[in-house]
Amino acid sequence: MTTLRLDDLRQHSDILRLRSGRSLRVRLVEPDDAQALQAYFRGLTTVSRYNRFFGAISELPRDLLAHFVHTGENGRFSVIATITIDGHENIVGEARYAFDAGSDSFEFGLSVDDRWQGHGIGSALLGNLQCRAVAFGARRVFGDTLRSNDAMIGLARKSGFAFTHNPNDWKLLRFEKQIALAPQDIPCASWRLAAQGLALSAAARA
Repeated sequence: MTTLRLDDLRQHSDILRLRSGRSLRVRLVEPDDAQALQAYFRGLTTVSRYNRFFGAISELPRDLLAHFVHTGENGRFSVIATITIDGHENIVGEARYAFDAGSDSFEFGLSVDDRWQGHGIGSALLGNLQCRAVAFGARRVFGDTLRSNDAMIGLARKSGFAFTHNPNDWKLLRFEKQIALAPQDIPCASWRLAAQGLALSAAARA
């Protein structure tokens, strides 16, 4: 089990610009975010929570919340997208992802606060996830969604993903994209450095 040192990775937060001109910060989740993250999920509509977790839940179960806030545990990472309003950080979206070095594949899932949908947050977050995927050396990015989730399907289509059947569940659609960027073309330099640091840490433990 590997848990990243958050004090080393906080510098790798990304500041994105939305269509409205607002700044969107994407950063790794920290243990202190547990309460705010739980409040975020409770604040989603029933439909949005169902779409995100493929089932009916009212909040994150305790064990799943623990996994969300321990970044890097079991090779999985969680980020939140935040907007600062009146000096307070507000979570408006989140994503969880994992990189499989054996298949060079990067799997992810995400959600956006219902009150902030339509502001370009989903597109910005998805673009940032692809940047992180390239930084890890991924050649394939993919996710799964319910066939009824028109918003996620539309976002993936707009972002150039192709669709196929999920091999394990007929209710789900898989969307995937091949990535051909060379390391020097990675659009977020901070995450290139972070990925290099992760690779060196893994090599040292081997």
